Amino acid sequence: MNLQLKAFDLKLKHTFTISRESHDIQPSLIVKLSSKGFTGYGEATSNPYYGITIDKLIKDITDVKPFIESLDGVSPEEFWQSIYSKLKHNMFAICALDMAYNDLYARLQGKMLYELWDYDISNNPLTNYTIGIDTVDKMVAKMQEMPWPIYKIKLGTKDDIKIVEALRKNTNAVFRVDANCGWQVEETLKNAKALKLLGVEFIEQPLPANNWDDHKEVYSNSVLPIIADESCQVEADVLKCYNHFHGVNVKLVKCGGLTSAKRMLLEARSLGMKTMVGCMTESSVGISAIAHLLPLLDFVDMDGALLLSEDIAEGVTITDGVVTYSDLNGIGVKLI
Repeated sequence: MNLQLKAFDLKLKHTFTISRESHDIQPSLIVKLSSKGFTGYGEATSNPYYGITIDKLIKDITDVKPFIESLDGVSPEEFWQSIYSKLKHNMFAICALDMAYNDLYARLQGKMLYELWDYDISNNPLTNYTIGIDTVDKMVAKMQEMPWPIYKIKLGTKDDIKIVEALRKNTNAVFRVDANCGWQVEETLKNAKALKLLGVEFIEQPLPANNWDDHKEVYSNSVLPIIADESCQVEADVLKCYNHFHGVNVKLVKCGGLTSAKRMLLEARSLGMKTMVGCMTESSVGISAIAHLLPLLDFVDMDGALLLSEDIAEGVTITDGVVTYSDLNGIGVKLI
């Protein structure tokens, strides 16, 4: 098996702002694993909140390149456990490698990944489209540019309710809101009442990640469901979130890829929690991988490639929230 790495700077259509940062370019690393004439693709982005840079990804993966290449032919579960033993300090790197190996493994079997998993795709959820923090006029313009059945609205300002009120005047779409740790308990409970009247479906991660007593209070008293994001990074966090959140949003880069994401989602479902997968601002490589988890999900946020001015890959297509798989095997992508 041969391993190759290539870094890209993904250009966004608009400046993307959440409660703690803004950016116009998203650095990303593509991993290629090749064997027997087939190539699998994986992706991980940089992320300052989690201390991940492209240089760190490249160094950590390159340091164990011979070991990775020696794993040719093992099952995806064996592959994940093997690379975890070497890279547990960098889950983003594990994600990119795991994604590429799942892609390669399915291509070698001549199947799409969801077919290999024997998943039924007939009732897949719609994906939302994210509106980052901006002036109200610009947020409205972004909605008008991309009419959509479900919007996820980034919040965490002093005028959050006014923002949602203004946006509601311009669409009948379902709203979801994501405060990215930007609120406190009383603020969350008060906002939830107002947001419910404005057609908001749920609130994602209103409080800082490790405020577990506060999470419990909000969970017990909120009139809207609360979904964990920053509080649910790796597999051990699912059980922590039980009875503190109504559901979990699993991110592939944070948990170490598709293999571990499947385990987390199945555990959450067994606990009666709502399941969601979210994305970073990724190319169609990372977004297409998410598509194969759709049968396990209640909600999905896989709009990352739609936020780009230029994609580096072709894979799944998304129209009005509906995800359509490509005709390619594996995760179904090719680099442009």
